Amino acid sequence: MKILGIGNAIVDVICKVDESFIKENNLTKSTMKLVDESELKKLLSTLKIEETVSGGSVANSIVGLSQLGNKVGFIGKVSDDQFGNRYEEGLKKENVDFFYSKKKEGTPTGTCLILITPDSERTMVTFLGTAGKISEKDINVDAVKKSEILFLEGYLWDEGEPKKAFEKAINKSNRVAMSLSDLFCVERHKHHFLELVKNKLDITFANEQEIISLIDAKKFDDVIDFSKKINKLMVITRGKKGALAVNKNEVVECSAKDNLKIKDLTGAGDLFAGGFLHGLINNKTTKESLENGTEMSSKVIQIFGARLS
Repeated sequence: MKILGIGNAIVDVICKVDESFIKENNLTKSTMKLVDESELKKLLSTLKIEETVSGGSVANSIVGLSQLGNKVGFIGKVSDDQFGNRYEEGLKKENVDFFYSKKKEGTPTGTCLILITPDSERTMVTFLGTAGKISEKDINVDAVKKSEILFLEGYLWDEGEPKKAFEKAINKSNRVAMSLSDLFCVERHKHHFLELVKNKLDITFANEQEIISLIDAKKFDDVIDFSKKINKLMVITRGKKGALAVNKNEVVECSAKDNLKIKDLTGAGDLFAGGFLHGLINNKTTKESLENGTEMSSKVIQIFGARLS
């Protein structure tokens, strides 16, 4: 198996809203907020659902990799309920091996409300449900060992059982990549994330805002210097400024695509990571891998949702 992803198994519920909805519900635009089941239901009751899909950040990347012809798998915790069954079916339909045996849990399958404003920005409201209760025993060690790269998401990290599951997977992996996921995650777990980036990860994906926050950079050149110093592969997306990768002392840049009809930025970072990893595991150059990632993210932002088909 080329790549195994471990992440939050979340059913994405996509809705269009106006700016006032974000303000009225005390949400911070373009970030992710964790809520309980009752708050999620309250928000949902006022919205029109555009689409539901088997989501989660790393799951989106893994599906993208599968669509590019790679043999991939995924581990994520769901309950044996309507959404959990739908989640598993959605992955199998995309030829992703699902290495988790679901059972009836006390908590329902996780749900993420993706609120898309007219400027195409996405604000996420997440009820983690059973996804946030992943533990060491949920990690299929055999699948981890058989994968060339293990791909993790910052969203999954939390103290207690999720952290133990994370560490177990990293310790059994051949090579490990992680997405920092979200500014909210970085600020909440800054000390732990910095330790992971410096000492445990082989590949880190981040956007400019996340990496600047992580290292308390004053300017972007500080990010380049930090990346060279730690001697790991750092892959950073910069919106309209494109993307770059720092691999040891080599800095490779890739321009963003112009004249795109942007509909929804959901999944842009996920599909970028999938495209980049596709290049990496198929022995493409760093430049070609960046171009792959840029191509994938450019396609997904011109449609609704985080899937290309």
